[in-house]
Amino acid sequence: MQVFLETERLVLRRFTASDVEHLVELDSDPEVMRFLTGGRPTPSEDIQHDILPAFLRSYEPSSGLGVFAAIEKESGEFLGWFGFRPKDAVNPKEVTLGYRLRRAVWGQGYATEGARALIRKGFTELGVRRVVATTYQDNLASRRVMEKAGLSLVRSYRMNNNAEGRVAVESTRLGAGGDRLLAQITGLDEKTIRRGRQELAAELSERPQQRVRLPGAGRPRAEKKTRG
Repeated sequence: MQVFLETERLVLRRFTASDVEHLVELDSDPEVMRFLTGGRPTPSEDIQHDILPAFLRSYEPSSGLGVFAAIEKESGEFLGWFGFRPKDAVNPKEVTLGYRLRRAVWGQGYATEGARALIRKGFTELGVRRVVATTYQDNLASRRVMEKAGLSLVRSYRMNNNAEGRVAVESTRLGAGGDRLLAQITGLDEKTIRRGRQELAAELSERPQQRVRLPGAGRPRAEKKTRG
């Protein structure tokens, strides 16, 4: 078993070819898939031939970043997964954070615990400079996890390829506020975090605004940004 990190209650390890059934069970719960597919399960063939092989290929040779199975220490049970990997090859120090856990462990702090541990390791050991996470507007639980992990809202935008035409309206990035919380999570001093936030704000100010239509909005609104 190749362990990436451990927390008080979790072990995050690399996936193996024997994890097919774990992923099939996870994606078979309509509530788990509610905001992703409208509740439809992921076909087992897709998991076996596409999703799991992609997870197995995700591990970065140098940093080891990728998608990790979340195992409960006490019971040894598979709880779901966390993704922590570069956004693209151009920006290897900007990583995306994602997570999907079994409904049975929702509301118990596992998502926040895993997310904070990944952010801490990324910033203190792996040279990560920015963490990005996205979720759907109505997925309030996921948004709370991001906030507890120290991420702040940067922009809202519309996606056209999601289930039943839903609107994804939140993108969050580490560095836009929450200096004290981030210092507690990462162990970095607030001055360093504040400097990173200011650099992010300067970068965002140079980007053209994106006009989006939010659910229930009568007129398009400019991209929403959090100011530090």
